[in-house]
Amino acid sequence: MSKQPKQAPDPQTSLELSRRRLLGTVGAAGAAGLVVGGAGGTIAASAEQSDAPTALTTVGSTEVPFREERTKHQAGITTPLQANGHLVAFDLAPGADRKAAAALLRRWSRTAEELMAGRTPDADTGVALDAGPSSLTVTFGLGHSFFDRTGLRKRRPVQLDPLPDFSADALDGKRSNGDLWIQIGADDALVAFHALRALQKDAAGSARLRWQMNGFHRTPGATAHPMTTRNLMGQIDGTNNPKPSDEDFDERIFVGRDADQEWMRGGSYAVVRRIRMLLDDWEKRSRGEQEKVIGRRKSNGAPLTGGSETTPMRLDENDPDGLPVIPANAHARIAAPESNQGAAMLRRPFSFHDGFRDDGAPDAGLLFICWQADPLRAFTQVQRKLDRGDALSPFLRHEASGLYAVPPAAASGDYVGQPLLEG
Repeated sequence: MSKQPKQAPDPQTSLELSRRRLLGTVGAAGAAGLVVGGAGGTIAASAEQSDAPTALTTVGSTEVPFREERTKHQAGITTPLQANGHLVAFDLAPGADRKAAAALLRRWSRTAEELMAGRTPDADTGVALDAGPSSLTVTFGLGHSFFDRTGLRKRRPVQLDPLPDFSADALDGKRSNGDLWIQIGADDALVAFHALRALQKDAAGSARLRWQMNGFHRTPGATAHPMTTRNLMGQIDGTNNPKPSDEDFDERIFVGRDADQEWMRGGSYAVVRRIRMLLDDWEKRSRGEQEKVIGRRKSNGAPLTGGSETTPMRLDENDPDGLPVIPANAHARIAAPESNQGAAMLRRPFSFHDGFRDDGAPDAGLLFICWQADPLRAFTQVQRKLDRGDALSPFLRHEASGLYAVPPAAASGDYVGQPLLEG
């Protein structure tokens, strides 16, 4: 009896089955917060063997919830840094009142929730139609002037009082402050831009763009293992960041239950600074000189007193000549919590490069963003000390600044800031 010829599989069915298997595999990895790493090679090999398009990779499929029921905090604060970022500030349009502000934040919250889930809102532009959520986060903040525009001065937290002037400041008012602030982060550039464009369209008639900045960060999976990022000076940046596992993390970063303004309980305060790096001057210095300015090894971030990146600095150790191994004006020494009565903040910056200046120098540096429960006791305290004699300061220019109250995440069915605007 002759064998029946084997029936060729339906291409569409095979593709769908392959897609389901792949999504099932990478979805679990994404939920665990893993990077692609070696798995990327496996996916590529499968694509070559099947000669069919692959589905979303781990990077594309990872989703960050808009409403975090466990922490009650907005996404984009403790979320791992994404590869692409946009910072944007708006001022309420003339005549826009508290009711208009509430309607805008309701639209923005709805759009952010849809986009973060990988869904497309109505009248979508199609920019990110083929991508998954890509760890998209959208974070909303309120500036000092927002409370004047909406008649809510009495409910403005004292922590939102303007930051003091610092001697290194060369601030551009047009690129600073703003009634409303949004931080967007995603591991895909089109997904990040798509969110920016959708939120800008939502603001039409209610708020006007004040300023916008673009940033970037290392792509997840670009290193052999997860590690602290480097800035454009080549330095590992963020070693001493507070960690969610620290016993006092929430106390330092998030507003407590005893806060005067009930609507901010569980929220945080974001300080935003555009800091241009004088890279031409910096790169003329030898590696040894750079390391003394920072107080850490450039190769691995270890303190000059030895060990690895996470080894505590021995600030009292001297060299054979009796001088501190970590110089007295080293950036790491001056910024350390030990030098600031325990003051600490969660740094979550993006790098930026906006082309070149007239003299040919790169217009590049850090979009510095830090989070804390009280800016006066964290950022301001540390920056004042840096302002008095930080060896890194001659290589930096602080060109824009903003301080924003970032309310807790919206409850189910609500929008960000609703307890303030409707309370």
